[in-house]
Amino acid sequence: MSVTIKDVARESGVNISTVSRELNDEYGVHPETREHVIAVASRLKYRPNRVARGLVTGRSNTLGLIVSDIRNPFFAEVARGAEDAARAAGCDLVLCNSDLNAHKQIEYVHSLLAKHVDGILMNSVAVLSRAQQEDLAQCPVPIVLLNGATSRRNFSSVCANNTAGGSLAANYLLKLGHRVLGHITGPRRNGNLSDRARGFLTAVTADERCPPPLVLNGENSFLGGYELTQRLLDGNPGVTALFAANDIMAFGAVRAIYESGRRIPQDLSLIGFDNVELASALHPPLTTIHQPKYEIGKAAVEILVARAGKHADRSPEFRVLDVELIERQSCQSV
Repeated sequence: MSVTIKDVARESGVNISTVSRELNDEYGVHPETREHVIAVASRLKYRPNRVARGLVTGRSNTLGLIVSDIRNPFFAEVARGAEDAARAAGCDLVLCNSDLNAHKQIEYVHSLLAKHVDGILMNSVAVLSRAQQEDLAQCPVPIVLLNGATSRRNFSSVCANNTAGGSLAANYLLKLGHRVLGHITGPRRNGNLSDRARGFLTAVTADERCPPPLVLNGENSFLGGYELTQRLLDGNPGVTALFAANDIMAFGAVRAIYESGRRIPQDLSLIGFDNVELASALHPPLTTIHQPKYEIGKAAVEILVARAGKHADRSPEFRVLDVELIERQSCQSV
């Protein structure tokens, strides 16, 4: 049978409230008594019952993280930042993968709530419907979105400056002399990806020397990047540069480009977004827009922890982190 706080109190020769104050590092315990209780608890291999403690404190010290596609290495770095921040706050992190499915995402929200998590951070895979927004707004715990769309201002959010990132990609390609540009991205109205497309399109259309960029929407995955690039190259052989909405789509684009008989960057320049670790291992190494993935996960958990508990301030907080261009060898001037 597991050792209880009553066993520790009986063995220590003190009352239960004294043991509780010591184990929770509260005031009012003599240093010698504290050392004695700690020694007894260690000898008995006592482990606190977090469920029972949660009934008293109103907290489970557990957070939920819902990502849209765990195969995307972007989320591995976000999860690492979130896990490190959760551990520093004395919390566990439960990881859920929605497989780019909005319905599955909402199901996970309800599943996490049933487990009495203290908060949820999630990367919304699509624009939330009014009903979904109202559903989430009724959640008894704080929610932090890893998207910064203005339609979700009822929720705290942490994201990179995606619009600025799209503009950075466009201006870099324009500086290299490219005029016929393509952009492959995820479904329309998809939070962060839509902001990247907006920044890219605004910058390109502001240059009177350029025709409107060729934009294709599809699944923001490796396969999506591969298929969209095939379609773009088959129908538009004059394209000289391609901006992929994230690095995982850029990886799919690389495969399609080489299968078409083209070379990178001699025949087609390619730029991604995220700067995941594998981007530097490609041949040639991928030029991309860096966003602080670890810091995004860390910041999201910090917001959750600050807003957890029955009486915490639940007013939303919005953090937008800077991006930067990482120049490698996948682009060249024309």
